[in-house]
Order: sequence, then C-alpha cells, then structure tokens
Amino acid sequence: MGGQLQAVERRVITMNNNINETQYFGRTGKEPENEAKRILISVSTALREKGYNPVNQIVGYILSGDPTYITSYLNARAMIRKLERDELLEELVKDYLDRNE
Repeated sequence: MGGQLQAVERRVITMNNNINETQYFGRTGKEPENEAKRILISVSTALREKGYNPVNQIVGYILSGDPTYITSYLNARAMIRKLERDELLEELVKDYLDRNE
C-alpha cells in the first residue's frame, strides 16, 4: 500500500424514481480495513494532547469540511484529510451501532 490509501468509490443508487422509495448508499471497490478507525483514534489523541475536545473538533470538521478544526500536531490534519468526510461519519455510526445493538 506504500502509505497511500486505495480510492473507494461511493455512489447513491436510486432504486426507483418514486420519492417514497429508499435509496441505497453503497461502496464499490475494496476499502482499506479499519483505516478510518485508525485515523480517528490518532486524530483524537493529537487533539486531546493539545487540549482540545476531540468530539467537538471532529464534528466541526465533518460538518464544515474546514481542516483548521483539526490540529496539525502529530500530522493529524494531514491524516484526517486522507479520508472523505462521509467515510469518517460512516465509521462513527458503524462503531456506535456495533456498541449499542
């Protein structure tokens, strides 16, 4: 892999043109295993060490896309920008559901 993340294509598939139908959001291609989780943990550690609240800062980044919510300490800003924000959000929701189902 050489430090580079494999691109993962995301797509929304309309199951039907009817507004009442559910759309499917899925992935094509292979995603690096646990890369989003590893990055979130590393970024959280860097934020905490610099005295920031990791939850507030990561939420700010995901909602706005503004990388200045993430410290550059320990290369956290560069790491989090390797992933799309929807990948980060997906990892957070997946982890939450896994812990609470």
